[in-house]
Amino acid sequence: MAQSLVRAACLTHYAEVAQASGLNPLRMLLDVQLSPHLLDEPDLMIPVDKVARLLQESASRSGNECFGLCMASSRLLSNLGPVGLLIRDQQTLRDSLNLLVRYLATLNSALSLVIEETGDTVVLRECLLSGRAGEPTRQRVELAMGVMVRVIRQLIGRGWQPQRVYFEHAAPRDGNMHTRMFGPCVDFNQEFNGIVCTKADLDTSNEFADPAMIRYAQKLLDFAPPMHEADILDDVRRTILLLLPSGRCTIEQVSEHMGVMPRTIQRRLTEQGQTFSCAMNDIRQQLALRYVLESKRSLAEIADLLGFTAASSFSRWYQNQFGCSAKASRAKPVRHSLHAPSESLALAA
Repeated sequence: MAQSLVRAACLTHYAEVAQASGLNPLRMLLDVQLSPHLLDEPDLMIPVDKVARLLQESASRSGNECFGLCMASSRLLSNLGPVGLLIRDQQTLRDSLNLLVRYLATLNSALSLVIEETGDTVVLRECLLSGRAGEPTRQRVELAMGVMVRVIRQLIGRGWQPQRVYFEHAAPRDGNMHTRMFGPCVDFNQEFNGIVCTKADLDTSNEFADPAMIRYAQKLLDFAPPMHEADILDDVRRTILLLLPSGRCTIEQVSEHMGVMPRTIQRRLTEQGQTFSCAMNDIRQQLALRYVLESKRSLAEIADLLGFTAASSFSRWYQNQFGCSAKASRAKPVRHSLHAPSESLALAA
């Protein structure tokens, strides 16, 4: 299976934040087998898992819990390359975000954005794919969420504030950086990573929209070197991730969400030596480790999030997968090895 890739532009301001945090950025890059020259080549595609290790190691060694958020604090639309140009000149924020959803895989094949509308409330849910099982995800999540808020402010006004911001991980020791970036309404230990805004925000007009620039940016994207063809397994994983908490994550539901026939998914997965049940089990394994080891959620809550009909079913499944109970894992955390190693999920750089 092809590994997940992200534009090297994701490392924008890495060197500055690393130096301010007391690190040698060149040494840190080399330690995770990334070339320092990448800092000057934003359009190159690099492995997501190496970026994930870089961010986590940088946060751990420096003691800067908000390392990823610090990187996001100075991001500009231009850091998104041609996609940034394209979304900048759309008529409304809704138009811009819909295009961002469409082209997101060209920026980061491990990041998924879902726009959910209920009445006047809108939730922008960000899901991160790829990473190592049991590896902390705070830095990647906060970088992605911080960049999203920065993008929205550049599109509809620097004074814009989200209604609420939700994070799956625990609160930091010092929340001042989060308040400066997102405002006062930030909640941790939630069921998903997302930004809440209003329908009126999505419908805000862009008075500087320029159709001529849209055509120019579209040409840049059309003539860009072709990306690897989208990996059906990544698409299936993203969709499983979104549908699992609903308890209705069957191949029929996934195929309907993706707009393809179930037999097409089965055939394409078989071509890659995978099955739907294995793909779903991989995601459950990795999410289970994250929820059990990194959160304070009850086992009943975790069972719901993983799509089990009862906590007892989850407990039996966990024992079978990891050789011990979830309670034992939480009491004495160990780094589990998964039965089927994969380009795993750990909700971007």
